[in-house]
Amino acid sequence: AIVSDFITSLSSPKSESQPSASTWWASVSKYYLLANPKKPSFLSVSLGKQILHPNYSLGKTLTTKQIEALAASGEDVNSISVVLTAADVAVDGFCMSTCGSHGSSNVSKNARATYIWVGNSETQCPGQCAWPFHQPIYGPQSPPLVAPNNDVGMDGMIINLAGLLAGTVTNPFGNGYFQGPKEAPLEAASACPGVYGRGAYPGYAGELLVDPTSGASYNANGVNGRKYLVPALYDPSTSTCSTLA
Repeated sequence: AIVSDFITSLSSPKSESQPSASTWWASVSKYYLLANPKKPSFLSVSLGKQILHPNYSLGKTLTTKQIEALAASGEDVNSISVVLTAADVAVDGFCMSTCGSHGSSNVSKNARATYIWVGNSETQCPGQCAWPFHQPIYGPQSPPLVAPNNDVGMDGMIINLAGLLAGTVTNPFGNGYFQGPKEAPLEAASACPGVYGRGAYPGYAGELLVDPTSGASYNANGVNGRKYLVPALYDPSTSTCSTLA
């Protein structure tokens, strides 16, 4: 429910408490506006079908090809297939060089579909993929923040999923918006690593909202009373990292 509520929150009505996940998502539209100023557009997303693999159909150690195969089971030209792996599943590169990834594959001669993979890092590398909700594995050390949904692994997944969603819609096939080399692109969110609020610096996530009851830190409100932490996005119009809080 944490992830599905997040997806729903991205295109929820403006009446949601501010700052909201939908306001964050709307800022991604700036990329499309710069590319085509005469045709303003709002990127709307909705939740599609969900496929569960409770018996680990491909095992607990997955390759990139197997992630692509899982994504293919839900592929549609106009959708983004999202593969989420559990805390006890190892994936090539996970915790060593990445917390998640996005890519594309051919579904027909003239069409390609996009996919995202994000792993749950709670037991494998929370200091790398769930910061600031866990002590970092390197760099300046500061006390971890309280996760807004009381789940370090899932709240860390939301951070990574959010950034990869922004990267997917602005650079779906590797020839869209990015900075640096194509082999290691800095995209909408990855260009602003570790930035979640104003005044952020290495080891400090920035000024965030704090829930008075739980003490949890967040910067975006969602549906069903959910609270989330979403990454800053690079604003191409100002060449700065833009935050919600």
